[in-house]
Amino acid sequence: MADSHHETNEHNDVRRLHDSKVANPLLRWIDQRMPVISMIQLEYGSFPTPRNFNYFWNFGALAMVTLAIMIATGVVLSMQYAAHTMLAFDSVERIMRDVNYGWLLRYAHANGASMFFIVTYIHMWRSLHYGSYKSPRELLWMLGVVLFILMMATAFMGYVLPWGQMSFWGATVITNLFSALPVVGQSIVTWLWGGFSVDNPTLNRFFSLHYLLPFVIVGVTFLHVVALHITGSNNPLGIEPKTKQDTIPFHPYYTMKDSFGIVVFLIVYAVLVFFMPNYLGHPDNYIPANPLVTPAHIVPEWYFLPFYAILRAVPDKLGGVVLMGGALVILFFLPWLDSSPVRSMRFRPITRWLFLLWTVNFFVLGYVGGKPAEQPYILIAQISTAYYFAYFLVILPFLSKFERPLPLPESIAHAVLSRRGGGPLPAGATAKPMEKA
Repeated sequence: MADSHHETNEHNDVRRLHDSKVANPLLRWIDQRMPVISMIQLEYGSFPTPRNFNYFWNFGALAMVTLAIMIATGVVLSMQYAAHTMLAFDSVERIMRDVNYGWLLRYAHANGASMFFIVTYIHMWRSLHYGSYKSPRELLWMLGVVLFILMMATAFMGYVLPWGQMSFWGATVITNLFSALPVVGQSIVTWLWGGFSVDNPTLNRFFSLHYLLPFVIVGVTFLHVVALHITGSNNPLGIEPKTKQDTIPFHPYYTMKDSFGIVVFLIVYAVLVFFMPNYLGHPDNYIPANPLVTPAHIVPEWYFLPFYAILRAVPDKLGGVVLMGGALVILFFLPWLDSSPVRSMRFRPITRWLFLLWTVNFFVLGYVGGKPAEQPYILIAQISTAYYFAYFLVILPFLSKFERPLPLPESIAHAVLSRRGGGPLPAGATAKPMEKA
């Protein structure tokens, strides 16, 4: 009886082992007990992916590469940084001058923030243009918006750490915005400052949060990728794969395509770091922070400028804060504001032109956000802010109901292969041009 029970337990133990197909004996032994290798092969090897991705689909991978670079350089820089108002500026200068390759680490980290926002903005633009926020990918999109907000918070706190003039006054202006909130506003400001002005407690907690938040970003990124692999990727046509011919394995096709994109990205990144390291920074931040001397023109980093323009477009402080916050919060509701059954703007001609106008408008907001708060820049910011919100709240809901989209192709494979003029087509399909509306 005991022998029978023992054999049953052994049988159950063997049955619980994962049936790994890894060739290497050591890796197979690990994979049988913890199938990480099989999971990677399933999710990044044989994972079926739409065959018509263009290079806009590289930017998700580029964002992950940039995040890894930022964490690696940030951890090393934190070993040399002193989070104290009397020492912070000098510790950054010491990193630049005395620490071996400190200048490279600092420039890679500072410019990495700009590169991170560049690839993220393009990644979000692609999602907006091709309708990647639509069903069933609403949660995927919302997690992406959460990542963007976490990035903004992390970047803002990181900008404060060098404790130059623009760091100090930028922190003073931005944290003071919370005082506009009724009832709890001043309490939030006091909590952020750790006192009654931007001082040493402020710098300490900003350094702590700046170090912590990237790891929160990693966690949300993991959820973002899980949501992506559950729903599958969108594609430039915005139609779901219908047959096997619509998809190809992620590896080697898109691993090679992503690798090429990463090489090009690293070349641009290296040019910025080695030849133009201060191009995207502000010269006033090379002046030590002085609470008694206010800069003539306080501006945040370039990637905050569109939202800074929205903030300044309203004369009322509370109204500006609400609009600036609303410009981010409205993105969460985009899947329901745009109710058109057609995803890609390739097939929505009117919406596409108005979206391209919105894109130009976003650049205009960035331009006026870097200008002094005077006319005509305030008027331009007000007009641009009105269009920013009108696009989401008026134009998209209206066109979702009344625009007549172009006919969609029969399948991804049909559209790809008929356009190229060769290759096998799905069964029953004929190579003919798509209809015009």
